[in-house]
Amino acid sequence: MKTAIIFSSTHGTTEKAAQLLREHLKGDVDVIDLKKCPNQSLTDYNSVILGSSIYAGSVKSRLKQFIKQNQNELGTKKIGLFLCCMYEGDKATKQFEMAYPDELRSQSVANGLFGGEFIMSNLNFIERKLIKKIDGVTTDVFKMNAQEIENFADQFNV
Repeated sequence: MKTAIIFSSTHGTTEKAAQLLREHLKGDVDVIDLKKCPNQSLTDYNSVILGSSIYAGSVKSRLKQFIKQNQNELGTKKIGLFLCCMYEGDKATKQFEMAYPDELRSQSVANGLFGGEFIMSNLNFIERKLIKKIDGVTTDVFKMNAQEIENFADQFNV
């Protein structure tokens, strides 16, 4: 089985999550950044895992566009979906539901909320100010959930 992990990331957290996930998946796995390969073909893949970060309250537009352009073909694949976000519980679940269309969520064999991180040195001035105002964060925060990534892989590998 050949799997594509297709992701969109702003500051690299989702890429880290995708690389960690790759280590736990069976078979041949390609990790594809939509910033570098926006028109990735799905023809060679049996399964597709889509991942994104939440940026300014929304999933990345590159991923939204990719899903829209490949909606029919995605319907023929084994699907997994994950999100990197700082929220937990109901807030994270709501972000996940807003990030992915109903059709993909109902088709997905594995869903994951992998946590996130704020690395202040990677953020611009405006981003730092917004994060401080919204979340009260002024220092680096690491909330990546390695166990959730492993659990996702276990579900997907079945």
